[in-house]
Amino acid sequence: MEGFLPIEHAVGWSIASAPFVAWGIRSVNRRIRENPEQRMLLGVAAAFTFVLSALKLPSVTGSCSHPTGTGLGAVLFGPAAMAPIGAVVLLFQALLLAHGGLTTLGANLFSMAIVGPFAAYGIFQLARRLKASFAVSIFLAASLADLLTYVTTSVQLAWAFPDPVGGFTVSFLKFAGIFAITQIPLAISEGLLTVVIFNALARFNPQELRDMQVLGKPEAQA
Repeated sequence: MEGFLPIEHAVGWSIASAPFVAWGIRSVNRRIRENPEQRMLLGVAAAFTFVLSALKLPSVTGSCSHPTGTGLGAVLFGPAAMAPIGAVVLLFQALLLAHGGLTTLGANLFSMAIVGPFAAYGIFQLARRLKASFAVSIFLAASLADLLTYVTTSVQLAWAFPDPVGGFTVSFLKFAGIFAITQIPLAISEGLLTVVIFNALARFNPQELRDMQVLGKPEAQA
């Protein structure tokens, strides 16, 4: 919601997000320059994020809950790439869909396009090292990144609006509890959908995914 966050929080989250966006732009430009054939796949990841994050559900006063769609791009292109993609997605949604707002852009960017992608990438790498299957690794990465996005949102809201009696902790528990009701089924759904998308990509673009070091040889031959 436009103007929902206090001005100092809105400015602070924008400043905190800016270096990640700059890093991400540099990362994307370098990757596309070295691998121009990956442009279409980058477009698929951006479109996936835009469509899923536009499916909002009312959650708490002044906010909403929705899938994030950032896990796909984070696993494919690394977490840094999702910061500029998320910035473009959130900006278009604020201007065209009245979803979010310009004054909440920095906070939304930090939770959805920075914390979520870094979580997705880290969880995917950890799961693969623990010998989890490709599908399980993708599911965990996408669904837990979705949940952690909303844990971050709860922290942001609790920080901005602490409980008059219990302070930050009580406020965080309230926001997280309300978000959890709607977010858990959304996160599971996003995880399953991301697995389906990856299976399709692995079926039709196995060599490209191997070149990107996303897909191992056994999965590519499956």
